[in-house]
Amino acid sequence: MKSSTKAILAAAGVATLAFSPANAFENGAVSTQPGSFIGASAGVPPPGIYMFNQIFTDQRNFAGPGTTTLGLGNHSSLHINDYNAGFLFVPGWTFLGATYDAVLVQPFVDVGVGTPVGAPVTPGVTSGVFNTYIVPIELSWKLGTSGFAVKTGFAVYVPDGTENGFNKLGNVGNPWWTFQPELIISYLGNGWNLSVAMYAEFNTEDRFSHYTNGDVFHADFTATKTIGKWTFGPVGYYVGQVSDDKCALSCQITGQSTLLHTQRFNVFAVGGLLEYNFGPASLSVWATQDVLANAKNSAALIPNLSLTGGEDPSLISKGLTVFATISYRIWAPEEPAKAPMIHK
Repeated sequence: MKSSTKAILAAAGVATLAFSPANAFENGAVSTQPGSFIGASAGVPPPGIYMFNQIFTDQRNFAGPGTTTLGLGNHSSLHINDYNAGFLFVPGWTFLGATYDAVLVQPFVDVGVGTPVGAPVTPGVTSGVFNTYIVPIELSWKLGTSGFAVKTGFAVYVPDGTENGFNKLGNVGNPWWTFQPELIISYLGNGWNLSVAMYAEFNTEDRFSHYTNGDVFHADFTATKTIGKWTFGPVGYYVGQVSDDKCALSCQITGQSTLLHTQRFNVFAVGGLLEYNFGPASLSVWATQDVLANAKNSAALIPNLSLTGGEDPSLISKGLTVFATISYRIWAPEEPAKAPMIHK
């Protein structure tokens, strides 16, 4: 029953799945918490059913030109606490030379906002169930005996989270689907996990406001070394919106406009990971600090088009994330019975 967090998360292809505060505040919607694939790799553990319990805290402030335009200042606090219950299924199947697995995660989120008068959100605490994350297929290939591996997968966020308010954005659930293709490239030789995980988010139209958030690209980086029961090393991530939001006539009728929201943003973060393998279970902790965060809406700067008088209202959050996970195998197939040794 021995398994490590690294092995489980390598197969799951995910280390944390969480609500991003940007969703409800329309300052750059992100469904997958940046850095979600930190610690993951393209490897797969032995056949079985694995469970991982995850918690993380995000302590951050708003950044971007909207801090001035909207009168927020640079220290408008935002706190996110998250718990995820996840399962990894490794049935032992192969397809096209790859090992198959699937993942199911249910996030629960608590968000606290402390902002001055004039902020686009109401100060207070909101908590609920975020959209269920389902990965029906992941395929992992070992590239010979080189130590290199490649994994690809496809994930879906189901719009079943907690919603309230007239526009259904008053809680942590998103009233739209998010589709997330994934690609991980790893070197896993000699105790090293040198991995880059790239994944993108494609959103459907908000079923209430008819607003469609732009596409988002993630890249998470892991460079850890395992010595005995310990694993440690530097990590980091990048996340950015790579296409503009869309708001058709049906969206504008609801009072929405792309001129009012962040259209592009970039966030870079660096940090470190530490893991200890207890045998039956493993505990991993990583922390990252955002070193760059910017946001913009170029159209908002054109006075004759803008609804803000030529001032950019774009916002993004910048701060510290600390995340911990404990993982373990809850079921493994029985080994075939061995024939007894017969002596005359």
